[in-house]
Amino acid sequence: MNTTANVITFSRKTTGVLLVASALSAAGFLWPFFYVGEKLPQTQLFFWCAVVISFALVVVQISSQQLDAKSVALLGILSALIAALRPLGAGAVGIEPMWFILILSARVFGASFGFLLGMISMFVSALLTGGIGPWLGYQVFAAAWIGLLAGALPKTLRGRRELVVLIIYAIFASAAFGILMDLQFWPWALGSSTQLSYLPNGDISENISRFIAFHFATSMAWDIPRAIFTAALIVFSGKAVLSALRRTRTRAAFLQPIIFNEHVK
Repeated sequence: MNTTANVITFSRKTTGVLLVASALSAAGFLWPFFYVGEKLPQTQLFFWCAVVISFALVVVQISSQQLDAKSVALLGILSALIAALRPLGAGAVGIEPMWFILILSARVFGASFGFLLGMISMFVSALLTGGIGPWLGYQVFAAAWIGLLAGALPKTLRGRRELVVLIIYAIFASAAFGILMDLQFWPWALGSSTQLSYLPNGDISENISRFIAFHFATSMAWDIPRAIFTAALIVFSGKAVLSALRRTRTRAAFLQPIIFNEHVK
């Protein structure tokens, strides 16, 4: 069995749909730097269109049997685990154990699995905690992209080098999540009268400068603890968790055909 292959693979058609959904969501994140107009747009439309398209991918994968029963079961179990872990850090600044499981699971099971795991687990978490709102589409795609990139890390790395790369990636992902969440909040956060406010029709460089200042002024107290906590979890338990996930993958023999032998008397 090839232990480096993805548990879930996307066909060319499905990959194209995924790219469309990702492009829509990217537009929802980056519009403040390119938008021309006085009234702020309803960016939630970008994300709900992208979320609908992405969840349709799951249905397509199942109906085309590119997601077998074991893959669906594992995706459900890990999504439920991440959704249950997320509220544990809700009252603490940046203490979010969910990213640890998402990154390591995507590392073992592949980029496609990581994308679906991030997307589904964030959506399920919102249902469980009542966190459905205009921010949910941003959170869903931020988590999906983090899972996608974690699964795309080089498969040849093992041992200490693998853990070092995962620690570096955890720090990057923690910072990236903070930046993406600030992008959805910044245009509406401060009105228009401060030096950090979003400027409609403003110069791109000026808005980028204002956003960077806003991010460092408001989010470092969340991003730094998130990065330290996630990296520390990988340092102390990453090797054991990776080993357990790889044993699960091997024993489950994902995507291997089931052959029934006829019993002849």
